[in-house]
Amino acid sequence: MVKKNIPLAAVEKIMKSAGASRVADKAKSVLRDALEEKAEEISQNAIKYAKHSKRKTVKGSDIKLAAKI
Repeated sequence: MVKKNIPLAAVEKIMKSAGASRVADKAKSVLRDALEEKAEEISQNAIKYAKHSKRKTVKGSDIKLAAKI
């Protein structure tokens, strides 16, 4: 289970910037879960790319590549 790290207020801000005028608490919670799940998946793949390149440091290019897939 993914730990809840993204504040609901930040999720609401994202939704409002996308055009929502009002956002239900349940919608914020569901989106937060989806975002955190996707972020963990991208992070895991980015770490694999860094290791494949014989690096311990994850770079922005690793994240970009992982996010495309």
